[in-house]
Amino acid sequence: MALYIHIIVFILTFFIMEFMAWFTHKYVMHGFLWSLHSDHHRKDHDSWFERNDAFFIFYAIVSIGFFLLWQNNILEIGLAIGLGIFAYGLAYFLVHDIFIHQRFKLFRNANNRYAKAVRRAHKMHHKHLDKDKGECFGMLIVPFKYFKK
Repeated sequence: MALYIHIIVFILTFFIMEFMAWFTHKYVMHGFLWSLHSDHHRKDHDSWFERNDAFFIFYAIVSIGFFLLWQNNILEIGLAIGLGIFAYGLAYFLVHDIFIHQRFKLFRNANNRYAKAVRRAHKMHHKHLDKDKGECFGMLIVPFKYFKK
């Protein structure tokens, strides 16, 4: 299979993961697995780790699964899919855990329109402390209304 196919699959996987993150966040995290996600909205423990971090582990296992499918010659584009999932996970970690929630004290002064919109949208998401009536479940694609001053 040509390299450009692998690159296209990688890019498509990365963008599909934004939808998967939105879907998982809205219907799983704020649904039947709220018990794992709730500590992200209301910190009810003294640990640096959150029960919510289990979702990171789930997607890491899925990514590794695609690497293994590729390595064992079961799915030729498995590497591209696994890397796309990994790249989205890394972007999500950088934006959500480091930039927004400052779990590591980096990127504190990002001051462009996109960075401000991401922070505004996520702040609106966390305005709701329970699992119902939430908004802004995605991460990297931000509704236009949050770009306004």
